[in-house]
Amino acid sequence: MAMAYSYNRVGFHPQGLLLVTVQAYSKSLQPNLSMELTCIMGRKAFMFYTSLCLLALGAGGVKGSIAALGADQFDHKNQKGAQGLASYFNYYQFSATIGSIIGVTAVVWVAMNKDWYWAFFIGLVTAFIGFVVLALGKPYYCFPPLANSPVVRISQVIITAVQNRNLSLPGNPDELYEIDDKNRDPSEEKLLQTNQFRFLDKAAILRDGTNPEPWKICTITQVEEVKILIRMLPIIASTIIMNTCLAQLQTFSVLQGYFMDPYLGSLKIPTASIPVIPLIFMSILLPIYEFLIVPFARKFTGLPTGITQLQRVGIGLVLSIFSMGIAGLIEIKRRDRALENPAEPISLFWLSFQYGVFGIADMFAMVGLMEFFYKEAPSGMRSLSTSFALLSLSFGYFLSTAFVNIINAVTEKVTPSKRGWLQAPDLEHNKLYLFYWFLAILSCLNFANYLFWASWYKYRSDGKGTEDRVPGWEGSSTHNTQKQ
Repeated sequence: MAMAYSYNRVGFHPQGLLLVTVQAYSKSLQPNLSMELTCIMGRKAFMFYTSLCLLALGAGGVKGSIAALGADQFDHKNQKGAQGLASYFNYYQFSATIGSIIGVTAVVWVAMNKDWYWAFFIGLVTAFIGFVVLALGKPYYCFPPLANSPVVRISQVIITAVQNRNLSLPGNPDELYEIDDKNRDPSEEKLLQTNQFRFLDKAAILRDGTNPEPWKICTITQVEEVKILIRMLPIIASTIIMNTCLAQLQTFSVLQGYFMDPYLGSLKIPTASIPVIPLIFMSILLPIYEFLIVPFARKFTGLPTGITQLQRVGIGLVLSIFSMGIAGLIEIKRRDRALENPAEPISLFWLSFQYGVFGIADMFAMVGLMEFFYKEAPSGMRSLSTSFALLSLSFGYFLSTAFVNIINAVTEKVTPSKRGWLQAPDLEHNKLYLFYWFLAILSCLNFANYLFWASWYKYRSDGKGTEDRVPGWEGSSTHNTQKQ
């Protein structure tokens, strides 16, 4: 159900772009720049915010489900399908990277040299073409059986467990309620009972004289689905800081770019195109990782993915620490040159060091997260679980704003100048390099936190011990299971 709902929401994205394009083109729908008050109000504001809501709704439908939709086309229960699934997520990230490169170069050039509405129109046309291509392929897609809403299934387990809180768990786990395979919903994948979060097992206790009805009893499979999602939560939380670093890097690097030499020979690079640097690194390294590193690692680990998903995420977190450290050093170099010789700023391409390292970090972490959530999630919740990576990204951006305010509030009280690190009227008198190093230290602490939760996490059993082949700091993947 979640997949079908998200599939239908894809059409909202072109609708939102259409409204934005029309408003960017029509002068009557724009604020009157000849007046002191240039804020849009009334129907203009209504149209603008409606278009943003449609864009957000459509983007949520696309990004939240397209990865799971593509992954569903692989039979990951056999070796060939498992290898294809591992490659798919790399190809998915590669295609998204190429699209982003076009967006921050060609589309930015059109917006700066032609007009805003032409840039929006290009986005509208490409979104419409993508929607048509997606729709044409619908008869050929493999769709899993529609499952009940994940929100409903999760709510049923929690509410039923609370209702049964005074009941005692049976000594034999076989006495917990489960449906036999003949009567099982085809969208459900039978899961074995584990000993984590035993309180939730009370939702599978069938009271005497009670008929098995929804909201009164849950199967052990349904309970285990909720346990899997709970085990994922610390992994999600451990990646938020990395996305906070990404948000700060994108924000302040663009600001730094305004005070740096933007020329590469005779070619002037627009400051808005600075994010192309990590994208170029990713577009080069993703094929290298797929065709060289993964096959090499596969020979030693026996894993289709070369290394486990949690190890891949861990590598990304470590690289993000180095990126923040490098960013602080580059800012010192830029700041010193600006104070000594403002007429000859350093080259914009010094930013490629911090951006390049972070691009590699993002390549490891984001792809690893998506594949991890997809493979570990219950079959009926995969569309929901692949959205967790985007949820981490969203929280990271929100947290980045909070960090700036908190750092300014604290440092203005402890510094002799009584001015926060980022409160100076110009960039040269800010302490941006200290802020970058603060994020590096915070990322180190976050990585230690990630190591703990990755060691604590137990991979769901797939009957083959796929993840057991590689011992690592994500710990044991063996479940305490019962005989069915």
